[in-house]
Amino acid sequence: MKALIKVGYACNENCTFCHTADIRHLDDTTERVDWKIDRAKRIGASMVVLSGGEPTMRPELSRWARRIAAHGLDFGLVTNGLMLSYRNVVDELVGECRLRYVYMSLHGGEPKVHGSVVRADTFHKAMQAIENLHGRIPDLTINCVITTANLKHLKGLVDRLLPFPDLCIKFSMTQPKGAANRAFDVIVPDVSACAARVKEAIEYGLSRRNERGPRFAHDGLPFCLLPGLEHLYDDLKTHRYSTMIEADEDDFVPVDDVAKIQPEEVCGDCALRGACPGLYRGYHEIHGASALRPVTDRPRANSYNFVPERDLARPPGAPCPVRGDGPSPYDRGRTLFLRLKDRMRLFRTETRDFSDEELVAAKESAGQIYLDVSTKLAPDDFAKDLRKLRPAAECGACPERPRCTGAWEPVPADVFTRDDRAVLELLANLSGRVLDLGCGEGPYLEALARRAAEGHITYVGVDPDPQRLAVLASRHPFARFVEGRAEELGEELGTFDHVLALRSVNHLEDPARAFGAAIARLRPGGTLTLVDNVAFGLVRSRAHAARAESAPGNHFEHYRNDDAARTARRLEGKPLRLVERRDVGRETSNQWMLRYERTGEMPS
Repeated sequence: MKALIKVGYACNENCTFCHTADIRHLDDTTERVDWKIDRAKRIGASMVVLSGGEPTMRPELSRWARRIAAHGLDFGLVTNGLMLSYRNVVDELVGECRLRYVYMSLHGGEPKVHGSVVRADTFHKAMQAIENLHGRIPDLTINCVITTANLKHLKGLVDRLLPFPDLCIKFSMTQPKGAANRAFDVIVPDVSACAARVKEAIEYGLSRRNERGPRFAHDGLPFCLLPGLEHLYDDLKTHRYSTMIEADEDDFVPVDDVAKIQPEEVCGDCALRGACPGLYRGYHEIHGASALRPVTDRPRANSYNFVPERDLARPPGAPCPVRGDGPSPYDRGRTLFLRLKDRMRLFRTETRDFSDEELVAAKESAGQIYLDVSTKLAPDDFAKDLRKLRPAAECGACPERPRCTGAWEPVPADVFTRDDRAVLELLANLSGRVLDLGCGEGPYLEALARRAAEGHITYVGVDPDPQRLAVLASRHPFARFVEGRAEELGEELGTFDHVLALRSVNHLEDPARAFGAAIARLRPGGTLTLVDNVAFGLVRSRAHAARAESAPGNHFEHYRNDDAARTARRLEGKPLRLVERRDVGRETSNQWMLRYERTGEMPS
């Protein structure tokens, strides 16, 4: 994992979009950067990357690079590349200081275009740096920040860099920060126009490159504006940065996405929201979210994996090593410590299926983290396969807990069987006609079969998968099964005393239509019961997680990960009275339940 150290904000260019335009006079001291390098080693970084401003301006560059290498760590730079135009500098850094990564700026394929952005005559030096680096380090990215000045010249940059197959050409939307924020209307392009130009440039490059490359990437642009190129997204996390520190900060903090926003009213149901950057907050404040086009017809994951990273020794009776050393470098959503007998094992998730906000909510608010004790690619009997984790008892009283990722330990109780009992008790008391939406997996058909055998219910199951229905029909002759979608329930089905959606709510492609159709089939006084699960994290071995993540996908996927609260909001204004609600919480499994009674006619 990479640790990013900003050594100061001075620079030998003067970019129109400069994020640090107001603090270019600030530099960290030599000794503090020395300490930060040592600290990066202590918290488990495998590479230290120096950034700024422009880090290669500092006369201590060689000293710091050698200090990093002496720790056995790889060295990286975020740079404009001007000092790397000198061959002897590159020779030293690559040959003696383990330079393995360079993230370098180039904002146009011609001197005039590049110069209009950096306001300096530096194009030829930048190109010389690329020639010096190309093929000599394993990870070279050339980043073009897109402003109104270079927006129409992206293909020119592609043409200039096509002869360099062993690098990545990246296009990044301008972040409204620093100088770019002060001159927003002059510098920051329209996000839709920017996405269109980036898509055009990448597709142009892909059609003209040879088999080796170069590669292409983008950042700062919503995925819905780049259809077909979502997999080329590139940010600090895809570069495996785990932590960073500004020049004026005293300890590392996790890399975050606080500068970006996914407006809930637009992006809430979007299947792409996990990895998608959404919009920069500054852009959203000016232009709103009218450019966004949420994608709702693709499945979403409903679980993710934590894998082990390293151990911290902790003999019995010893104080917490995380509290003693400082908890701030550890991401509260993406990391946790598993409390073992004589150590604490750090686990991390690098999932891109969920936003940072969703990960923090799943772990810290809902408490939905489980130790996978099975060897299955996907757990299918949660009560047997999973052990719920909770923060260790000592963490509850620790004053550092609000900013610490915490040490976690297994819960002795079987929370799944306990919480499922409420659903089984409800089903055991049903009478009359029962409609089961999304019945394909049949999780509760044994319980319903007993009611049918006793003559209390007649049962109709609806599912779009004919193969699943055929299997269910062979096992449950008491039932009538109908192939169809929950969104399209015909009048020929009749009316029902009870409508069920048991662990199928989040599989519905269009919940608004499905709920409307279900209520239309429900007689006044009848009940609507909704049961489903929220997303959860699995603590697994690295090998187990790798097997699971490389396995073929399941077509029976979730389209969302709604909880009881979000589902209840979808039902507001419907002729329903809430009878019972069971939310997911830190003491429960990941299953929630809502039960309503129909009160009147549907509004026209």
